[in-house]
Amino acid sequence: MSKDGRRGTPPIGGDARPQRDESPHPVIVDRYRHIVFPNRLREMRVRHSALALLPFAATIPEISYIRLSKIERGEVWPRADELVRIAAALDVEAGSLLIDVDAPGFDMAQWFAPFAEGAALDDADEARGALLLAAAVRARRAADPALTAGLIDTRHGIPPVILSRLENAQKGLARWNAPTVAALCRLFGVADEAALRAYLVAEHASGRLDQFLAAIPGEAQRIARTRQRIAALDRDLRDATATAPPQVPPPVLAVYGTPIGGGRIARTPTGTTIPAPVTVGPRAFALRTGAATLGGGLPGQSIVIADPDRPALAGGLALVRDGTGDVPEGVEAYRVLSVAVDRAGALQGYSLNPAYDVALDSLPAADVCAIVAACFP
Repeated sequence: MSKDGRRGTPPIGGDARPQRDESPHPVIVDRYRHIVFPNRLREMRVRHSALALLPFAATIPEISYIRLSKIERGEVWPRADELVRIAAALDVEAGSLLIDVDAPGFDMAQWFAPFAEGAALDDADEARGALLLAAAVRARRAADPALTAGLIDTRHGIPPVILSRLENAQKGLARWNAPTVAALCRLFGVADEAALRAYLVAEHASGRLDQFLAAIPGEAQRIARTRQRIAALDRDLRDATATAPPQVPPPVLAVYGTPIGGGRIARTPTGTTIPAPVTVGPRAFALRTGAATLGGGLPGQSIVIADPDRPALAGGLALVRDGTGDVPEGVEAYRVLSVAVDRAGALQGYSLNPAYDVALDSLPAADVCAIVAACFP
């Protein structure tokens, strides 16, 4: 472990600096080569949602937190539909998430600053070394046309996905794990990491890596590629807006429920609605409980969602029609019950306040249904 906490030996070239590079093609490091999509997602998230990234990601279940994080940091290209979802969660236009990288006020260093702290980045020497390593791998394969990605995998233990990252200078040797470094030593026929670093320095000094270094995309190519992809995304977003179907309001359920004593609830309108879960059937409805009939597990002002198309199951909750006693004429009354199985295997419904139980299997099927969700306003 080196003094700066990195694995392995000192950076390629020891104390050498890029300005001392004697090659006809000096190694020019693009600090932002890993940034492909600078964008305004973080700016808009801070401005419009005030949520940290993790809770914000929870509002867009279609996009994983990891992918959303990579999009925000500009490390991957989003699809147009992903930008539309992100923009909808922020209540902004999708196009407002894009950045014009040619605008006079755009500064990549300023844009990257919020992401720099804690980012896994190479220092200047290691970034230079990553480019030398990429060029050396390309040169090794060019010298032996039979050395395909598949053969490198089977013979040297470098999978194609890792090989691609190596050839594109994704990171320096200090950030590759020990098995990958050992595999690289086998590929180049050297004894260890120190010998590999010395080999790369010697190959560069000889000029044998020059044509391969020149072929690795640099800052100008990155900016051009970013410009093209952002323009394509902008076109895709415009097309999506032009062809988007009319917005359909999300489904809601009417909320019913007035306590009428004895643990029963009348199905009378409350004048309110709640969003409908996507899994409920067309006959589902919501009922405000009004009392903690099941104890602390279901507070008194809970709203339960009952689905007459789903049967009650053991371990869940059931809504049971109960028209006994002083129920007003023409009003349906219900009980919210916990469901268990007795020793005979029959379903039993019960409540705690008041103490009540009933054999659910003995009731008409139309009088018993599952409670599939609950919310706590």
